[in-house]
Amino acid sequence: MDLFIYLFAALFSVLNPIGTVPIFVGLTQHDSKKERSRISLWTAINVFIILIVSFFVGQYMLTFFGISIDALRIAGGIIIVNSGFSLLSGKFNKKRGINKKIETDAQQRNDIALTPLAIPMLAGPGSISLLIAFYQEHHQTSEVIIGSFAVLAIAIVIFIILRSAHYLAKILGASGIVAISRIVGFIVIAIGIQYIVSAIINIIKVNLM
Repeated sequence: MDLFIYLFAALFSVLNPIGTVPIFVGLTQHDSKKERSRISLWTAINVFIILIVSFFVGQYMLTFFGISIDALRIAGGIIIVNSGFSLLSGKFNKKRGINKKIETDAQQRNDIALTPLAIPMLAGPGSISLLIAFYQEHHQTSEVIIGSFAVLAIAIVIFIILRSAHYLAKILGASGIVAISRIVGFIVIAIGIQYIVSAIINIIKVNLM
């Protein structure tokens, strides 16, 4: 249970579905309630597929490109820390990986569940590197099952949050969403720094001790 909570909390912090609420509301403001539900469901499914494939296949990609797990932790940690600083400054919510042109194109398309919602707004380099690193450390059958359930749980939460996005936007308001995002941003920074520190310590142990 501790492992499940750890991975779920880390994924929730890095993906920050709450921060996606304002953009989801903006992109779906002219859609019907049924269409919003459909987009929410397919966004969650797409995120689940992206994360679970990264979880199981990511290690082979590292081997193919000759990338060490410590290098991945440092790179992923830098990306995660950068995302955390963006959340704290408020810049992450304004962009979430999309520019004005992409946003306009998305509003003109019927299906936005894959892009830009699933990629790059939710599943990105930070969450992918986090899962790959997790698999490297926890690859026993029971741990892999727990990790898979954590990915499924985060996908379900994403669906619930996006499905309720228009209600959350009214209840929390812009200031409430920003406040939550900045709290999450602080946690994200801590996660990223922990990844970097762990990698550096491991490199020192391997090479100097």
